[in-house]
Amino acid sequence: MKQQDDWHLTEIVEHEQGRGDPFAAAIRGTRMPMVITDPRLDDNPIVFVNAAFQALTGYERSEIIGRNCRFLQGPDTSPDAVRQIGEAIRAGTDIQIDILNYRKDGSQFWNALFLSPVRNDKGEIEFFFASQLDVTERVEAKAVVEKQKAIVEREVALRTADLQATLETKTLLLHEVDHRVKNNLTMIGSLLRLQSKALQDPALVETLTSMLERVDALATVHRRLYQSDDITRFDVGALVETMSRDVLGASGRDNIRLDLDVTSILVPSGQGSALGLILNEAITNAIKHGFADNRAGVLKVTASQDGNTAQIVIEDDGHGLAPDAVSGLGRTLIARLSKQVGGKVTWEPAHPGTRVTLTFQTPD
Repeated sequence: MKQQDDWHLTEIVEHEQGRGDPFAAAIRGTRMPMVITDPRLDDNPIVFVNAAFQALTGYERSEIIGRNCRFLQGPDTSPDAVRQIGEAIRAGTDIQIDILNYRKDGSQFWNALFLSPVRNDKGEIEFFFASQLDVTERVEAKAVVEKQKAIVEREVALRTADLQATLETKTLLLHEVDHRVKNNLTMIGSLLRLQSKALQDPALVETLTSMLERVDALATVHRRLYQSDDITRFDVGALVETMSRDVLGASGRDNIRLDLDVTSILVPSGQGSALGLILNEAITNAIKHGFADNRAGVLKVTASQDGNTAQIVIEDDGHGLAPDAVSGLGRTLIARLSKQVGGKVTWEPAHPGTRVTLTFQTPD
């Protein structure tokens, strides 16, 4: 056949002198190892091989022509790579793959194989063209990197496990501390309540009651810290909802409707106590002064966040700002505690009632 004869021409081409088929001369002279196989013959044998392929594999031309390329395979050659090459040949498609091959002397090398079908004008496959490249250094370097990566990942996993265990232990201890603090505050509150029942002076009873409310507020904060999975952050939004219900429930005022609109606001755990006391003072002040004389109404409490700016608003539709409320102890506590959390508190008329707004920054 004419096409078959064309490949045989490569055996007599002297490319250095520029005689004969220039394409065949280029294939013979290139440093890229190349072979051509004929799928029309039994077992798709090699029908052409250039000198670069002989130099790569150590085989002579007479030992290569007529054999299937599988003679380069050995014990450690990947069966999956062999399967992929076989599927590409059967499908008549290109394939580029790294495969472990063996030289004549038994030494291994990684072969970057590129295999492509050569079709005639009718689209029929007449030959397969295959180029090879020794990429042993690249593959071995990659293997070293992957090995080192695996070692690092294993060490990181072990270290992470140690840190996780340490964190779990720390979390358990802190939860236990919060639990005990909450229990102790509850016990202190119970003792103070027993003592208040023995007092005859209404002023002393009122002062003691105010202190009890603050102790209860701190106990609520530690209860929420105890229940939290994250020991580093504290959800003020959840605290607003809990404390609003607790303070209103403790007041015994069933003629005040609570209107809550809160979202999650995460702050460092260390700010929990200060924010809890601020909430207690503001809500208690609204109930005592805004709804004095058993006045009915609506207590609206909102907690929102816009970027790193959080805002808590306690608003009542009661009597409005009382003169003694402006300079009272509760307001003084709120002003000082708000500075601890880097916040600012404003008091303003709500027409009717009073609006107290706490604005503070949250961490990223």
